[in-house]
Amino acid sequence: MSHVGVPRGTSRKRRSLALLTTGVLTLPVLAGCSSGSDKAADSGVVVPQDIAPAARAQVADGGTVNWAIDAMPATLNAFQADADSATARITGALLPTLFPLDAKGRPRLNPDYLESAKVVEREPKQVVLYRLNQQAVWSDGREIGAPDFVAQWRALSGRDSAFWTARNAGYERIENIERGADDLEVKVTFAKPYADWRSLFSPLYPKQVTGSPDAFNDGARSTLKATAGPFRLRTVDKEAGSVTLARNPRWWGRTAKLDSLVFKAVEPQDRTEALTEGEVDIADVDAAAAHRIAQAARDTGGNGAPPAHGPGSEITPAQALRSWALAHGSDDEVAAEAQEARDEKARAAKAYAAEQGELRGYAVRKSLEPAYTQLALNGESGPLADDRVRRAVARALDRKQLADAVLRPLGLPAEPLGSHLALAGQPAYKDSSDALGRQDTKEAQALLAAAGWTREGALKKTDGTKAGSEGEKQKDAKKKEEDKASEKKAGSATDDGKTSGAAGREPSRNDGLYIVGDDNKPGAAGGAATHVIAPAPAAAVQSAALLRQAGHLGGTGISEDAPALITAQDRQPGGAAGAYAPVGTAAPAQGAADSARGPLGKNGKPLTLRFVLPSGPGSASLRGVGDRIAAMLDTIGIRTEITKVPDDSYFRDHVASGDYDLALYSWPATAYPATDSRPIFAKPVAATDGSLLVEQNYTRVGTDHIDQLFDEAVSELDEKAARDLMKEADARIWAAAGSIPLYQRPQLVATDKKLANAGAFGFGAPHYQDIGFKKPQSAGAPANPKK
Repeated sequence: MSHVGVPRGTSRKRRSLALLTTGVLTLPVLAGCSSGSDKAADSGVVVPQDIAPAARAQVADGGTVNWAIDAMPATLNAFQADADSATARITGALLPTLFPLDAKGRPRLNPDYLESAKVVEREPKQVVLYRLNQQAVWSDGREIGAPDFVAQWRALSGRDSAFWTARNAGYERIENIERGADDLEVKVTFAKPYADWRSLFSPLYPKQVTGSPDAFNDGARSTLKATAGPFRLRTVDKEAGSVTLARNPRWWGRTAKLDSLVFKAVEPQDRTEALTEGEVDIADVDAAAAHRIAQAARDTGGNGAPPAHGPGSEITPAQALRSWALAHGSDDEVAAEAQEARDEKARAAKAYAAEQGELRGYAVRKSLEPAYTQLALNGESGPLADDRVRRAVARALDRKQLADAVLRPLGLPAEPLGSHLALAGQPAYKDSSDALGRQDTKEAQALLAAAGWTREGALKKTDGTKAGSEGEKQKDAKKKEEDKASEKKAGSATDDGKTSGAAGREPSRNDGLYIVGDDNKPGAAGGAATHVIAPAPAAAVQSAALLRQAGHLGGTGISEDAPALITAQDRQPGGAAGAYAPVGTAAPAQGAADSARGPLGKNGKPLTLRFVLPSGPGSASLRGVGDRIAAMLDTIGIRTEITKVPDDSYFRDHVASGDYDLALYSWPATAYPATDSRPIFAKPVAATDGSLLVEQNYTRVGTDHIDQLFDEAVSELDEKAARDLMKEADARIWAAAGSIPLYQRPQLVATDKKLANAGAFGFGAPHYQDIGFKKPQSAGAPANPKK
């Protein structure tokens, strides 16, 4: 992650990550969705796009597609800090992308804009020569050419602070841009070699946007003076929450099949209603909505059979008979109430049946999203500053079980991800998790023992503080209060001789927290938040993306109100007694086999890690994954203090600021890891004011060697050698154990059944000009009467 996810930089917008992590889904496999193989080679399991492909001859001309987006874009300038996924989706249909990604996440030359693009010189300096499509023009009739490249380079190079840019990766390496042999050639000379040169100039803006700070900073936020895609911008209606694109009459490529594309702001929790009311034709949905669509496809309707799901499905024959008897009894008052309840249920069932009828017009397209969910371990301070403890946490995780819980119910291949820097199918992908080691409880316990965390350490006299980044901050204050506390000890009993317990202590900020494996009162309060500078330029975007991630699969994880399911989990091998019990519930007596699995400590301080999760209703899935991880850690003696915080502060006040020990969020994948992933894994450095500069490395874990490998790869023009360097860097990132990839996120998209060439795109960029409605079977019938 929603998904809760963190976008990598805003110069190339991909799907959101700290997308919040996908939770444990407990749905049956979606009907009509094929399952991939569960066997993975070293390249991983590749799940293809699911877009209902159709030849253009089979797609009707005309019509309008309504496409759901999370919110109205704050800007149409993809290089600004508050650009988001809606910005990327809309500009993808309007502006040139020189090297869009294919279905396997590989950049491919776009013939609509380029005849060729290649490195023509390496010594003494790298020179890239672009040969433009001679038909390529902006919507105002001007040819696309070198002036547009020059203006974008100057705006994004970082040399002029008047341009409010989110990042300048790659552009700062350019020394000069000039016209080539003719107007169709653009010659780019680099001051330093740049392996990821294909990432530049996508999207490419007209010089009217990038030519001046005013136009760049403000002019392109709500409109674009010129575009060069299969569609052009018609209207931006903030009041209605929609952006309308119309077919571009100056487009030189394959003519767009649709007359118009309308992007509508529809919040994730409102998508099902929007689908049933016919307001949208394509929408990313959560697993609950996908399940309803799958059920609608199976429903035959009518025949008087009781509903298999929805309102009334829970009523047994005995309950139905009793309800009828009460409604027709001799007690008029009781009969009236019973009849009113029957009528209300009948209306609800009728409304639900009508909604299901509308949902039969949609299909669920599914693939794997180009993003992965990870467990982040904050290595700045506390127990996790010790790499042995971080490795122990990683070795305790059954990543296969977590992937199974999330992906298998959806019929998707359930394989844990083996790389931080590439996804399955990409050329740079290699499973390097062996650099850290597979799940091994004994090895995890040995690592903790080597770090000084033992069961005996937990039994020693304690001063009442807890282990972790807050424990030392409490120690001095506790010592000062010892004398006073001992004096008051005699008065701590109630009149009946019993101790007052929690009722007699001062309230703390930890009241109401639940520590997995601890069935006593919540832990003591303590400590101020970590104050760390996290100067990621796109903090607002990252926060929004995290929350979108969390909400993307909202309501599809383990229900917090499902004790039966939780109990079943506890019965699984390795389940922790009391791990899912409500606060205050005593743990069952431990048998001899469990006696060796107690909480660990050091000098009387328990080993407790603060696991921060968002508390909103859209984040239930994230908390489901967190529950499973907490239970796994409890088996090796690590207690987790689960702290639920408001969604709007989860990223800003906790992840970015470092106020956590464990956290779940997602990162989007990239075809350019040497550029895009370096800020995520760069070693934090101390600023002049003593604070810590972490870029986007919110785990605060990094090494000089990892930085060196990134630096070598980004300057290596031999593609195979650059990939090998990235694979070596990934192995060292695994060994550092600051980030533990769990699984690639599922992608579920509801589309009108008549819609072709649209759905779950996976890595691939949409071909907007090919999207449309399938021609009807019978000749001469209207292509799309609804539209």
